[in-house]
Amino acid sequence: MIDGGLLSRRETLGLLGALGLSATVFASCSRGGEPEAADAAATPSPVPTSPDDVWAVLAAGNERFATGTPRHPHEDTAYRESLVAGQHPIACVLSCADSRVAPELVFDQGLGDLFTVRSAGEVLDDAVVGSIEYAVEHVAVALVVVLGHAGCGAVQATVDVVRGAPAPGGSIAALVRAIEPAVREVPAGGDDTAYLADCVAAQARHAAAALTTASPIVHEAVAAGRTAVVAGVYDLESGRVSQL
Repeated sequence: MIDGGLLSRRETLGLLGALGLSATVFASCSRGGEPEAADAAATPSPVPTSPDDVWAVLAAGNERFATGTPRHPHEDTAYRESLVAGQHPIACVLSCADSRVAPELVFDQGLGDLFTVRSAGEVLDDAVVGSIEYAVEHVAVALVVVLGHAGCGAVQATVDVVRGAPAPGGSIAALVRAIEPAVREVPAGGDDTAYLADCVAAQARHAAAALTTASPIVHEAVAAGRTAVVAGVYDLESGRVSQL
């Protein structure tokens, strides 16, 4: 993967192996003398490089978070200092700006693990798309996750407007306009909670699809198999993320 000329952690592990050195020593040192329980194993887990492998890591971290057994990796001083020379996150996550949806916590990841971009309702604008393009082209993430969440206020505001409520004031109106096409794709009727959940999922899918069509950089990376874009929804109550 492209890494801007710096050795990534995965490349360093490979170099250590080629030199006959212990990868476990590197993994322990890189985490600053406060290893997780799993670090006591003789061989550390391989660093994911494919979209499927990255998703598996995120899913495992989310399961730890949801079950109340997070590891809080990569938070110690030594690991923080090891990132001064560069970053090599495994994924980019575009999530809602909602304070209850923090990707590093939800996926039980630490410093340098995720390239996070946040906007209310996962709305795409030039700054958001440009940030994701940077993660894809210059940081070479293998996976981009567009993460919606249950009870999204931005989506609910859009639902209200579609149902006839006055448009909100200020720049919030721009958010509603951006989310409206996704909401209008969802058949109306039925239970309000279920309808909102369907609209949240539709917006996450809409943003993920727009990334691969509106951005030539993301489109090229996906076409070449270097990156994948997936949509997901975070459930506030269970703490679990479901891929759509």
